[in-house]
Amino acid sequence: MSARTSESGFPIQPVYGPEDVAPDLGDRLGEPGNYPYTRGPYPTMYTARPWTMRQYAGFGTATESNRRYHQLLEAGTMGLSVAFDLPTQMGYDSDAAIAHGEVGKVGVAIDSLADMRTLFDGIPLDKVSTSMTINAPASLLLLLYQLVAEEQGVPSSALTGTIQNDILKEYIARGTYIFPPAPSLRLVSDTFAYCRNEIPKWNTISISGYHMAEAGATPAQEIAFTLANGIEYVRAAIDSGLDVDEFAPRLSFFFVARTTLLEEIAKFRAARRIWARVMREEFGATNPKSQMLRFHTQTAGVQLTAQQPEVNLVRVAVQGLGAVLGGTQSLHTNGYDEAIALPTEKAARLALRTQQVLAYETDVTATVDPFAGSYLMEALTDEMEAATQRLIDQVFEFGSSVRAIESGFQKSQIETTAYATAQEIDSGERVVVGVNRFTVDTEEPYEPLRVDPSIEAAQRERLARLRAERDDAEVTAALAAVRAAAEGTENVLYPAKRALAALATVGEVCDTLREVWGSYRPPESF
Repeated sequence: MSARTSESGFPIQPVYGPEDVAPDLGDRLGEPGNYPYTRGPYPTMYTARPWTMRQYAGFGTATESNRRYHQLLEAGTMGLSVAFDLPTQMGYDSDAAIAHGEVGKVGVAIDSLADMRTLFDGIPLDKVSTSMTINAPASLLLLLYQLVAEEQGVPSSALTGTIQNDILKEYIARGTYIFPPAPSLRLVSDTFAYCRNEIPKWNTISISGYHMAEAGATPAQEIAFTLANGIEYVRAAIDSGLDVDEFAPRLSFFFVARTTLLEEIAKFRAARRIWARVMREEFGATNPKSQMLRFHTQTAGVQLTAQQPEVNLVRVAVQGLGAVLGGTQSLHTNGYDEAIALPTEKAARLALRTQQVLAYETDVTATVDPFAGSYLMEALTDEMEAATQRLIDQVFEFGSSVRAIESGFQKSQIETTAYATAQEIDSGERVVVGVNRFTVDTEEPYEPLRVDPSIEAAQRERLARLRAERDDAEVTAALAAVRAAAEGTENVLYPAKRALAALATVGEVCDTLREVWGSYRPPESF
């Protein structure tokens, strides 16, 4: 029998035995909830309660997205996850010329406090955990969320959730950046400090490998480049004067779950072990919560197919199972129709039901780390750890993750892998069911969810009313305070909150920061 090669490039043997497992297995495993956290960050994991079932949603107007959130909560979801449209992600208002044609298309348009009020209307923010997939202007969306909570009478100390706030991966794989790396890292550090003082239960960053995986990264590349970015954030925060144990407990991560079930489980276990070691040995973190790698998982959108979309139900179930067996803290399962359009209400409900079947109809929640001690799994975890560490070392040969990014290292590595994968699919070497094998001649008709094109005009009208009714002198003074903070060393979030409370828009605050910090322009080629 010949060995298959994993997605990360190391061999998977047909049979494993005791000779394939490291002799110091006990030390490398530890106990659940204890260093090095290979077996999970908490002693009881899902035996006490299941992971947070968090469904990612947002499209069109705040009103439409609010309606979907209420539907998800009624269906039993335990946490909300907000998708923002591209103009919001890039720090532009809906009436900006550059936003034309993109308003409300891939997420919800949020221009001001008025939109955020509508988005969370009737949703008690002291009882719901909210994740916001936003990066360059992440701090501003968090401040809007805090302002809405204050209007509800909810103290900031009661708010729980996560902002993605991971700007470095935007330079590598996604592109929704605004400012150059140095001020972007300052904004991340300011957010750490602000939340430490003002929103102590909030996860201040979700360091993301998901988008790198969607761009073509292997599992080893995904966690290596993600952990390298995490190290960069920790260094930046320490350099800004924060103590590691003041902010590290609120760091979180975001990974993909692919259909290669066994390798994905090994990936999650290896990532926990590497991060624990780095935080304890490199940064001297003594708080156990600083050493824990806690993460959210989303099933692999890139593996969904427009052909025979119902087959995606099977893919998503397998991917979700891998995330659970790997010890995720929260999970989003994709709708089966997402390769075609935004998921319909039925598809979103089915995606949530998939998680509920895993949690309540299987026995995977009956015990902690079911694969622990498996010859196969322990050998795969060691292989993944070694491959990942080699890549991390290569990143820091450049001096820092930022310098590696500026040199194009991570991007070129991912692009090379993506190209090789595409060639394998085209040649049939890599089987994709319904695409290059097991195809059908005709597809059943499918009616996708469509975003109303009139949304952009309606959003422009709302902005015009807001600007006509607000106190312009108050807004101008507040934006001047934002500018002064950006030019100096004051934490930018405090004057930004005052500006947003005065009904300055997200775009106006971002434009003020652009004028001081400039905009990032990537090299034309590497």
